[in-house]
Amino acid sequence: MTISHSGPVTRHHVGARLSEIAIHHGTVYLAGQIPENNPGADMRVQTEEVLGHVERLLNEAGSSKAHILMCQIFIREAQDIAAMNAVWDAWIVPGHTPPRATVIAPAINPDYRIEVIVTAAQIAAD
Repeated sequence: MTISHSGPVTRHHVGARLSEIAIHHGTVYLAGQIPENNPGADMRVQTEEVLGHVERLLNEAGSSKAHILMCQIFIREAQDIAAMNAVWDAWIVPGHTPPRATVIAPAINPDYRIEVIVTAAQIAAD
């Protein structure tokens, strides 16, 4: 794991083009998560993979899916909304549904049906 400190910003999984996580004053920002392990799979499989990435990164950053402040979901085709929502509804913590936007947009890679961007709060230490 690569960690870089830049002033009050902490970055995890720093690459040449992006960091997977940035944390600033208790707010966690995740890069867009894509279904890199299941390209070409159906929306259900890709959504499960992407939300798994989100959950793992949030936990690493000291947060959780119950602490999501905002979620932006980009999907390639409107016909996939119901399948994505079914996976989302089973994954999200009841009573902790965040503000969310779902946008139909072309994917950088045509084998990716979904990309998810999340902003969350870190869990306060007691």
